[in-house]
Amino acid sequence: MSEIHEQDIELDTYDYIVVGAGSAGCVLANRLTQNKNNQVLLIDAGAKDDYLWIHIPVGYLYCINNPKTDWMFKTNPQPGLNQRSLIYPRGKVLGGSSSINGMIYMRGQAQDYDDWAKLTQDSSWSWQSVLPLFKKMEHYHSGANEYHGVNGEWLVSKQRLSWDVLETFKKAAIENGIPAVDDFNRGNNFGVSYFDVSQKEGWRLNAARAFIKPAAKRGNLTIITGALVDRLLFDGDRCTGIEFLGGSQRHKAYVNNEVMLCAGAIGSVQILERSGIGQKDRLESLGIAVKKDLPGVGENLQDHLQIRLVYQVTGLATLNTLIHRWWGKLWIGLQYLFKRSGPMSMAPSQLGAFTSTEKNFDRPNVQYHVQPLSLEKFGDPLHRFNAFTASIANLRPTSRGSVHIRSKDPSDAPLIDPNYLATEEDRRVAVDSIRLTRQILASKAFEPYQPQELKPGVDAQSDSEILRKVGDIGTTIFHPVGTCKMGTEGDPTAVVNSRLKVIGFENLRVVDASVMPTITSGNTAAPTMMFAEKVAAEILQENI
Repeated sequence: MSEIHEQDIELDTYDYIVVGAGSAGCVLANRLTQNKNNQVLLIDAGAKDDYLWIHIPVGYLYCINNPKTDWMFKTNPQPGLNQRSLIYPRGKVLGGSSSINGMIYMRGQAQDYDDWAKLTQDSSWSWQSVLPLFKKMEHYHSGANEYHGVNGEWLVSKQRLSWDVLETFKKAAIENGIPAVDDFNRGNNFGVSYFDVSQKEGWRLNAARAFIKPAAKRGNLTIITGALVDRLLFDGDRCTGIEFLGGSQRHKAYVNNEVMLCAGAIGSVQILERSGIGQKDRLESLGIAVKKDLPGVGENLQDHLQIRLVYQVTGLATLNTLIHRWWGKLWIGLQYLFKRSGPMSMAPSQLGAFTSTEKNFDRPNVQYHVQPLSLEKFGDPLHRFNAFTASIANLRPTSRGSVHIRSKDPSDAPLIDPNYLATEEDRRVAVDSIRLTRQILASKAFEPYQPQELKPGVDAQSDSEILRKVGDIGTTIFHPVGTCKMGTEGDPTAVVNSRLKVIGFENLRVVDASVMPTITSGNTAAPTMMFAEKVAAEILQENI
């Protein structure tokens, strides 16, 4: 593994160049190098994943909004959120966002994939077709079965903690018709349970540790960090390589077979647009020569907006009061030191629930992330009283936003406009979500603990009052997808076809969350890794 510095280097021609060492890029590099005849370059703008807080689960608190590990992006002011601009974390380190995310292992719902199969007219995207790919990459904590595998590198673990406040919410959910389940990943995630997490014995498992560490021992993988890819190189419509910045110099690397963009829903758009692929008028206004007018590039941005409800409780311990006592901090440290358990092993959210805000939905349309803690906003200290957070997200928002470069300078942050709550349906689901949460908190399970709603606050009762409060407390759950949409070649908004090849070009694919035509009904890391598993399997099969 090498990091680009000031000196000139000579780069060979590779069979495959993988741009971005995130969730998809790490899987691709691992799988492609299993064929010893493939020479693969994996290149990333971030640093090595040797920062301690990456690997301690609670360390996400020190990795998000930290320039060492995060691109530090922000959204445009959002009209639907009372003109607030949000931080928009994206991993800037080996492992990409898998090094800073919530570690939740979630596939979504079977219908998500069946819908993709219909949209792309390609049955290989159906749930039954992709399920074996999920099974192949995972090592499931409870053993192999119809839905899970045990021979993969991606450990799917149970969480190593318990909180009475989470058990109370679980009981209240059950009172409201949300059944207890033991697995959210069988195609229908209706129910309440603890999330499975991507951890190994209490440590975060990022994609670099799972897939690149073993692959780096092979002689056919070259890894370069600290190198920002500026643009793609072409001979006509054939992609021939990349041009990137390392130190203060420019370098080029060439490819025999394919360049794979795995830079994510933000980064892949930036590279395509700087390469002249995107909306003609936009590129020309920035002084970029247009290679292909592909209007879908950067459009169709979707994200899960989470509404963070906070409830103060009496007689029910939460992390808030434990963390503010010296003996509590000591106890937390000792639990992790000797057992790799307790709050330091926590994913950001521990308990989940999937349900519907309306009876006419045929499957869950909202997801809860429940935490035994509360704070004003990310980065603030925890409250000094016992309280918990029940965040709820619309799983399939109908609002669509965009991501675009603001200039041809690769160091400029992009324009990110998620366009939250732009549709009447999304606004209705947001209001109904709060009413549903209030109903759950009014259950008998919570009666002994006298829950008091701090956010959004009981003063908000009418739809308009609730919606105004949503604008104050809504925030991203860090699931941007869709900006290089997969579709048929007759779809004017599609960027890649069903094999994830960029439409109109040879030897160029996008393999990351940006290709989702519609967002999955849950956390997005596992589906993104599945894309890489799928593409790699196709390539390796072709080269037998």
